[in-house]
Amino acid sequence: MKIEVVNGDITLSKCEAIVNAANAHLQAGSGVCGAIFDAAGYDKLQDECNNIGYCKTGSAAITRGYNLLAKYVIHAVGPIYLNDEISEPLLRGAYLSSLDLAKKYEIKSIAFPAISTGVYGYPLQKGIKVMIETILSYTKNNDIFDKICLYCYKSEQYSLFKKILEESLKENIWE
Repeated sequence: MKIEVVNGDITLSKCEAIVNAANAHLQAGSGVCGAIFDAAGYDKLQDECNNIGYCKTGSAAITRGYNLLAKYVIHAVGPIYLNDEISEPLLRGAYLSSLDLAKKYEIKSIAFPAISTGVYGYPLQKGIKVMIETILSYTKNNDIFDKICLYCYKSEQYSLFKKILEESLKENIWE
């Protein structure tokens, strides 16, 4: 499996699925969520999300990708940051639920943003670390995925994403 950090717009990802940093009511929002709805075709994606209705914090739901290059959008609901003790298990759950859906739908490539690190206030460095540790732990003994892309929109965040990924790989959390 290949893991790569990508500095760019997740809506342009050629991965089979992209992950949306969603809210529990699956309504179009700001940041990455708003960008995904705009690129996918707001009305169609919102209609499908309305049919799903609700997704609890720490879980995920899947829809079609509509006008995106990605076939699917996985809507992962991360927590509003309160503290590590409360928020970290919920954030980890959002990533695990996304990975479980990707496995269920036999998705081979998936693109993730750093869920909850925008308007939900999760500290960026901590959020990236949870994302990477969860993905590496989930994929350590299997070959479910061919490629996982970690997307950062701001170029100044790229080096932080790379650094945390390299540190996590050195810590040997694969084994």
